[in-house]
Amino acid sequence: MAALLLMPVGTLIAQDAAEAAKAPEAAAKAETGTATPEEVVTSAYSTEADNKATEAVESLALFTVNNLWICIAAALVFIMHLGFATLESGLTQSKNTVNILFKNVWIITSGLLLYAFWGFNSMYPGDGNGLIENYFAMGSWFGMDLNDPANASAAYNVGYTWWGDFIFQAMFAATAATIVSGAVAERVKLSTFMVFAVILVGFFYPITGYWKWGGGWLDDMGFYDFAGSSVVHAFGGFSALACVLILGPRKGKYTKNGIKPIIGHSMPLATIGVFLLWLGWFGFNGGSALSADPKAVSYVFVTTSLGACGGAVAAIFASMLVLKKPDLSMALNGILAGLVGITAGADTVSEANSIIIGAISGLLIFAAILVIDKLKIDDPVGAISVHGIGGVWGTIAVGIFSFNPEHSLGTQIIGTAAISAFAFVAAGGTFFILKLIMGVRVSSEEEHEGLDVAEHGSPAYHLHM
Repeated sequence: MAALLLMPVGTLIAQDAAEAAKAPEAAAKAETGTATPEEVVTSAYSTEADNKATEAVESLALFTVNNLWICIAAALVFIMHLGFATLESGLTQSKNTVNILFKNVWIITSGLLLYAFWGFNSMYPGDGNGLIENYFAMGSWFGMDLNDPANASAAYNVGYTWWGDFIFQAMFAATAATIVSGAVAERVKLSTFMVFAVILVGFFYPITGYWKWGGGWLDDMGFYDFAGSSVVHAFGGFSALACVLILGPRKGKYTKNGIKPIIGHSMPLATIGVFLLWLGWFGFNGGSALSADPKAVSYVFVTTSLGACGGAVAAIFASMLVLKKPDLSMALNGILAGLVGITAGADTVSEANSIIIGAISGLLIFAAILVIDKLKIDDPVGAISVHGIGGVWGTIAVGIFSFNPEHSLGTQIIGTAAISAFAFVAAGGTFFILKLIMGVRVSSEEEHEGLDVAEHGSPAYHLHM
């Protein structure tokens, strides 16, 4: 579909380029009197005004292609929300499937609205609009007048529209709360989570996003995070950690006899979810090139996939060696770990180093999942390890492997530590206040019955034996 849309634009550019190439030769022949009638016409139109017109056409065509890619990338990131929904529901018990799916519906719909009404202009306030310069900016309704031509690329002078930028960034924003959703699954009170998700996506995420992507203090000091290993993933992972510590583990998970595994009900659903997330990551990272530049986008596609493969293979071999079996859930989390790990530096590390970054991510996440479980921190889907630990490592890896000597290891550590700490404190403080006001956990009876019936009045599956 994208190829069909781009074919007329490419044909137009090629035709203009061909005519421009003929013009100097035609002009020279016209001066010597050896030109054919067609060449005289070509020469006559090879004026400065015509050259400027050609440049304008080429510029418009390039703008169109770039903006189209940003919108396609936004659609790919949107698909990630379906991936999160199927992954989370697959790795949890069938009696909580409707609840998982409902939370994911709420996150993307409420999150996009809040990002429109406040978050976008808080995260990207423009020069001089920060309430506390470089640290916090007020938000406002994002909209602009469609009938004003100046607003097509207002304040950007780059290859995409105001609206293309908004929808791309809005898809990122909702991801932070989705990460938390998986970690608190199967025992969180729905109404409390709904309020928490709105606050996290609408107000807290734009603050740290402003620090880096909005031109705040982290950006000023040279911190680098290409597509969000820290800005999105570590933020979500450490928000999840704070909430899980307050919420506590699921009933029956940790007993006096040790850890009792609570098995997810559908590994096919979980696997579908991971591959949907991998597909969406092409938009997540590829779209972060912020243009359709062939070299930039294709290179990021390659490093992203190599990172995912490195993470998966490392986690698979680790599970075979330590657990004495090839564990599918570890393999799936290895893919996600590699994707999260490569996200910060997908455009600035070599292909070989992208594999190394992904492999280390896979090993770290394998170890982190086991350690977190031993600490009795109950995370049904491994979100804290994948996004929190993976996000921190991926950000630090930029300081180790980047082509760019300006990417300092010390700066990368400061940046990811600041974002992670803010997320932990802000999310934890908010969740604790909500616990005092609303309560954060369902009753033991509701947890045993399943949240599908307790919270929604209907199970996901109607099986008749």
